[in-house]
Amino acid sequence: MRTRPLALTALAAVALLAVAGCTANGTPTGSSTPVSGGTLTYATGDAEPTCLDPHVGGNYPQALIATQYAESLVSKNSKGDIVPWLATEWSEATDGLSWTFTLKKDVSFTDGTPFDAAAVAANIAHLQNPTTLSSTGYLALQKVTRVEAVDATTARIDLSSPDSALLESLSMPWLAMESPKALQRTQEVNCESPVGTGPFVVTKWVKQDRITLDRNDGYTSPPADARHDGAAYLDEIVWRFIPDSASRYAALQAGQVDVIDNAQPDTLVAAAKNDALDEIDAPRPGASNRLELNSGKAPFDDERVREAFVRGVDVNDGIDSLFFGTAKRSYSVLSSVEPLAYSDEKLFGYDEDAANALLDQAGWTTRDSDGYRTKDGQRLSLAFPVSTNQSIPAEQSLFEQIQAGAKKIGFAVTLEPLDLSSWYAALGSNEYDLVSAPYTKVGPDVLRILYDSSGITPAPSGYFANHSQIDDPTLDDLLTRASQTSDTGERADLYEKAQKIILSGYYVLPLYDQQNHYLLSTKVHDARALPTVSAPTFYDAYVTS
Repeated sequence: MRTRPLALTALAAVALLAVAGCTANGTPTGSSTPVSGGTLTYATGDAEPTCLDPHVGGNYPQALIATQYAESLVSKNSKGDIVPWLATEWSEATDGLSWTFTLKKDVSFTDGTPFDAAAVAANIAHLQNPTTLSSTGYLALQKVTRVEAVDATTARIDLSSPDSALLESLSMPWLAMESPKALQRTQEVNCESPVGTGPFVVTKWVKQDRITLDRNDGYTSPPADARHDGAAYLDEIVWRFIPDSASRYAALQAGQVDVIDNAQPDTLVAAAKNDALDEIDAPRPGASNRLELNSGKAPFDDERVREAFVRGVDVNDGIDSLFFGTAKRSYSVLSSVEPLAYSDEKLFGYDEDAANALLDQAGWTTRDSDGYRTKDGQRLSLAFPVSTNQSIPAEQSLFEQIQAGAKKIGFAVTLEPLDLSSWYAALGSNEYDLVSAPYTKVGPDVLRILYDSSGITPAPSGYFANHSQIDDPTLDDLLTRASQTSDTGERADLYEKAQKIILSGYYVLPLYDQQNHYLLSTKVHDARALPTVSAPTFYDAYVTS
């Protein structure tokens, strides 16, 4: 997480960093005395979740709000170290086939149910149950075969094979702990009012408007890197849904809301001139934002066609002109916050002549009356479904520029703006040739989720993660071995080799990190983005007049 002060002078920068509650590297700070009470109003531009239980499905809008009321066994600090949360310590068996967790004592869910080892077992069973329709959590726990409650405060997780990413997976909000009693309710009821151990409680949900979260006065379980103990300072959080970016920013300027997410590039530039605002820049971990080329069917089953597309569109000019310096071009399949990210800029140099030559070699030698290439009477067409809930306006404009650039070399790209559910349906029915599919997971094991051939098979939710549909036994072997070794050097080497296969095969076109820009009123103190999936947490936050 990076906090960027938006005032223009060095003195103002120091002051803003203090009130925002973060230093430049994301470590909490602050000089004022915390004040109890008050309401923080948060306005999100992400899609409104259809379910507030983060086990069901497992998308980023759920993570944003679930971080306020559901907690994980472990967390990460600003240095990237795994730190205690609901578990106080853990150990891996010598053979790597089990992990034993010691749990924090005297913690209860907000319905009064004790948090204990049996609750851990119930939660993992819930995530693995096909009827839960989990995707993110389900995929992260594929190696778990059993959870044993050794005693009330000791849980042992048994595995089918070693899992070097288990702690990273358990840190994510999609694997957070929920009340076993609440999980016994119908899914509809639990989606409306999930029950966690967190500092806030969901008390009211007015669809397409807002969710109200009240303080949990009995809260006792902050993560190890929190700034205080006991209950949160805020009385409540009002979580508003304001899809339009200009309206969100106007509400922030007018003092109607205190924090907004999905700040647009032009908004960030404008906010830099307002010394009453600050920014938290917290790129998401896991994968970069990238275009996935569907190699499972024509025309991208031909590597020459994939390479022609990747090299034949000028992404850099679009990023520079549309993002005003708020996004940096990526040449990696992993986020820049991932220490094991491998980047190879030379693979992605813009070369229209080379792209045309590759298409000629692939047999796309003729053009129709509209200028698009053809082969055996078929136009070189690409279906590109776009999630309007996940792609900000600047990104959608970038896709239009990519569409125009691809036309020059003969591709007919059809952009299909879709809401989130329709977008998922298009992917599930394989009605796409390329797609921007953001995926957030802590650590480089996201590569296994996204590019192992097993990821072509849908999870119980219907979602499948391998959208480039790579089916490469060598890559599968590298990813499997990387997921099993505890040797950090070997793990890094295996993931680098895997990334080289993905990049050099032109299965993806990297764009930039998954953007996470939060704008805050300087009346908000000590808010931060959790170093796990960069979702905001307001446990330590307080507001002043």
